[in-house]
Amino acid sequence: METKNKISGGEILMRSLVEEGVDTIFGYPGGAIMPVFDALFDYDKHLNHILTRHEQGAVHAAQGYARVSGKVGVCLVTSGPAATNAITGISDAMLDSTPLVVITGQVVASLLGTDAFQEIDVVGITQPVTKWSYQIRRAEDVAWAVARAFYIARSGRPGPVVLDFAKNAQVQETNFEYKPCTFIRSYIPVPEMKPEQIELAASLINNAKKPYALVGQGVVLGNAEPELKKFLEKADIPAAWTLLGASAMPTDFRLNKGMLGMHGNVAPNMKTNECDVLIAIGMRFDDRVTGDLNTYAKQAKIIHIDIDAAEINKNVTVDAPILGTTKEVLPALTAKIHTAQHSEWIDSFNEYEEKEFEKVILREVFPTSGELTMGEVIHKVSEATNHSAICVTDVGQNQMMGARYFKFSQTRSLITSGGLGTMGFGLPAAIGAKMGAPDRTVCVFSGDGGFQMTIQELGTIMQEQLGIKMIILNNHFLGMVRQWQEMFFDERYSFTEMLNPDFVTIAKGYRIEGTEIRKREELNDAITDMLKDDKPYLLVVNVEKKGMVYPMIPAGTCVTNILLGD
Repeated sequence: METKNKISGGEILMRSLVEEGVDTIFGYPGGAIMPVFDALFDYDKHLNHILTRHEQGAVHAAQGYARVSGKVGVCLVTSGPAATNAITGISDAMLDSTPLVVITGQVVASLLGTDAFQEIDVVGITQPVTKWSYQIRRAEDVAWAVARAFYIARSGRPGPVVLDFAKNAQVQETNFEYKPCTFIRSYIPVPEMKPEQIELAASLINNAKKPYALVGQGVVLGNAEPELKKFLEKADIPAAWTLLGASAMPTDFRLNKGMLGMHGNVAPNMKTNECDVLIAIGMRFDDRVTGDLNTYAKQAKIIHIDIDAAEINKNVTVDAPILGTTKEVLPALTAKIHTAQHSEWIDSFNEYEEKEFEKVILREVFPTSGELTMGEVIHKVSEATNHSAICVTDVGQNQMMGARYFKFSQTRSLITSGGLGTMGFGLPAAIGAKMGAPDRTVCVFSGDGGFQMTIQELGTIMQEQLGIKMIILNNHFLGMVRQWQEMFFDERYSFTEMLNPDFVTIAKGYRIEGTEIRKREELNDAITDMLKDDKPYLLVVNVEKKGMVYPMIPAGTCVTNILLGD
């Protein structure tokens, strides 16, 4: 698209966003970005701006939007403290490979370096936590920078990009011409898949007696869920998933054996050290998955499929690396592997599953007495939504319980903060998730601590009338920290017990309906009331104060050193 009439840099930004197919922006106006917001005023039919109540909330909302929709999330904030408020979300997106374009305001170029009002070195601060960070100082560079930003954010291994937009460039006028970016010299987003790598991996799989797949978020980011299923089914390979790989396979898929990691299921962790071929698909061997690297899967030949060469041999030395997208690699590998059956190997998971059900799940999900538990609340909400809702979590015990006990029937259904583990992520991420999938039910589970970190986003939910179902699992503690204090610090509960406000009354102040329950017999009716329509609703469930998340592998120990509680 090209125009001969000169327009401002602010309007060029708007037109460039429209050219990139953007329909939703999350942001917060201020002095150094005001010309851009003025231009946005005339683009309200093309660009829906969601006014969050904090810049961190804007970035987390954009993350939720991106993770659910598969599009690039977009944020628009001002300079100085607004930009620094956005850093947590940007860092979170970097660690979780979430595509974002974050546009920050900046003082006029002539004042750069003078410590002008609300000036901060945004590029310097954000370079370590972005794929690309660039300062726009001229209106002529706006369209070029936007095209490049979206290409970098969405291509290869996705991630966040920051454009720091000097105020003079926002008001300067120039001609507009938009050229989508499809190539950057020295940037190779998708490595070439090598046939010899496929042949080696296929040979290992064809000769395996106990093959085992670990499924990461790379399958979801690559839109390779159908290809994954065909691959697993052809060679009859049981599979487990990382936290961010959740919902890449339906919960009821025959070969889905559950969650890996510190609070994952027993069988997936134990079988890591029993398999003979381990196939890692779009995952990065995070320390919460591997535990002690000196004892991790030493008996197995390891195949690692990843788009990012930096992840290969970073934590775990592998025998057969395959660089490429999951969408491309999995069909190529499927074509080379033999049709097989591994019934005895798959059946060997049953003993561990039965033990976990008896020792943990019965107690956590199906209690018959005592206080309400997190697990039973999450299980009942999942059932009430026919396992078709989007589950958003905050961070802590609620997060692990949500991943363990919410069930998934379709992909992109668990939205959580993985690598950074950001408390306060849940509520604003749920806003983005609902904007990205307005026809789906969005349920966000938070602890009483994390909910209060971004509680102001109730204002955004009120203003947009977003039908988000908010469930606070209230144990009056910073639950996960308390669990560690109980297990490893002699029950010295240093500053983890919380005196909480009346959350329902606060929600009513935001014109949001809600209720609070304490008894098991109240739970079913409360969930029914919450889900009866598509209006926002807050359900506060008082759960056991000193509940524990089991199983648990103590940090830094062998994955088979798994604790089941009393």
